[in-house]
Formats: sequence, C-alpha cells, structure tokens
Amino acid sequence: MYATNVRNLKKNPSVALREAETSPVLILKGNQPNALLLHLSDSLIETEKSLLPALASSLYKDGTLSLGAAAKLSKMSLSDFIQHLAHLSIDIITHDTINNEAKDISAWIK
Repeated sequence: MYATNVRNLKKNPSVALREAETSPVLILKGNQPNALLLHLSDSLIETEKSLLPALASSLYKDGTLSLGAAAKLSKMSLSDFIQHLAHLSIDIITHDTINNEAKDISAWIK
C-alpha cells in the first residue's frame, strides 16, 4: 500500500491516482491516517482485501486495536501484518510498550 501526505497529494495528485490502480492509497495528515483513496475499477472483493489491511493499520497506529487484533482484522498472518506496518513506517515497539514491559520485568527481578 502506498501512503502519502496531504502536501504531496496537492503537489502531484497523479502519483496517488496511479498508485490507487494497484492498491488503496493512505492519505496522512500530520502523520495520522486521514483518508483512503480507492480505485473504482476493482471488484468489491478486491477492494475489501486491500481495505482491511489499511483499516487495521490505522486502528493499530491510533492504539484502538492491539497488534494481534489488527492482524486478525486485516486477514493477514501476524508476520505479514508486521511487515505491512514496517512498509508503512508504523512503529511496533513504542516507549509505552518498553515502559510497560520494564515494569513487568522489574517484578521478576526483585
């Protein structure tokens, strides 16, 4: 999936339209998912196959879904979904994750 920001979309919309012919285009506003551009020549089944990973990625990035729940929503294996997130430059490990795991480990270390 191709992702672009609003500024690049305004500068050169033809790139996003061309990319949308092969998969949905995620439009970011301030590094947050804002819109999804879909090509209308795809069948509904093909649109769903590409829309679900985009929706799951957005919900995961917002913290609405866990990694496992987002992978399940996307209908991808966990490893494929992690690769999908990496392709979109969405971090899997955050400072919150590290802090929570550090708290869990500290209980075992004492």
